[in-house]
Amino acid sequence: MSGYRQWRQLEHAEEYVLHGSNIGENLSIDETSLSNGEVYTVVTNKAAKGRKGALVAMIKGVASDNVIGKLKRLGLSKRRKVQTVTADLSGSMKHIASKAFPSAEQISDRFHVQQLMGQAIDEMRIELRWEVIKAENERIRLSRQRKERYRPKVEANGETLRQIMARSKHIMTRNKSKWSETQRQRAEILFERYPRLETAYNLSMKLTDIYNERITAPAARLKLARWYNELERFDPVRFRTVIDTFTTHCDTIINYFNDRLTNASAESFNAKIKDLRRQFRGINDTAFFLFRLSALYG
Repeated sequence: MSGYRQWRQLEHAEEYVLHGSNIGENLSIDETSLSNGEVYTVVTNKAAKGRKGALVAMIKGVASDNVIGKLKRLGLSKRRKVQTVTADLSGSMKHIASKAFPSAEQISDRFHVQQLMGQAIDEMRIELRWEVIKAENERIRLSRQRKERYRPKVEANGETLRQIMARSKHIMTRNKSKWSETQRQRAEILFERYPRLETAYNLSMKLTDIYNERITAPAARLKLARWYNELERFDPVRFRTVIDTFTTHCDTIINYFNDRLTNASAESFNAKIKDLRRQFRGINDTAFFLFRLSALYG
């Protein structure tokens, strides 16, 4: 009754599903996990806004040669219509986009770039937290040797430094204007104790401010170059991954400022896939799951 047995793509559904009629000018490419660790490459059309017509292709695996081969089945004339492809910072996704959609401008998703900076700062915070824990354990050991009761120092906000370090993760990723009063007090103590952490936080927020500005790509290139130089002067070792990422993906990062397109639609579509999987209480039949997905979004 569903038409599943008559589905034209049933024979190869587990390997790939293609909907060439859904190709639009602006596409997103991402990867998602279905079940048992099986990863699929998903191509979606931004114009559909996550509704019917959003799914362009779903291909098993992320091996670039295999994905490119399957996407080429859509036909060159259709693939040349694509003007932009937004993806994360994966080298394989970049290669797939360049080969499968030769006329398209590639855009590195801004949120993945910002996330990379956020992760580097969080690693810095975690290192400092371990130092605090180590120092506190040493004080506890000395107190026991002296047969004294250990009393941790309580900061002005009523928390110990160890508690502040553990509870500061979200402070480092949010703008000061969005801090609660508790977070503001926590940040003041943290940054007074560790000024380098404050410098790193300010650099991260400066990157966000550049992305939020309504500026042209040439202006963005100049501002990002100045920001890059500041970061390199600050700590070229700890932020090496961020620095190398900007060096490697400079052009595709700058391309964001042409049309301000992100990979948010792909992330949203991945959430829809996970929600459908939840409704099925897992996936026992991959081909039927992809049939239902195609019926909804193909």
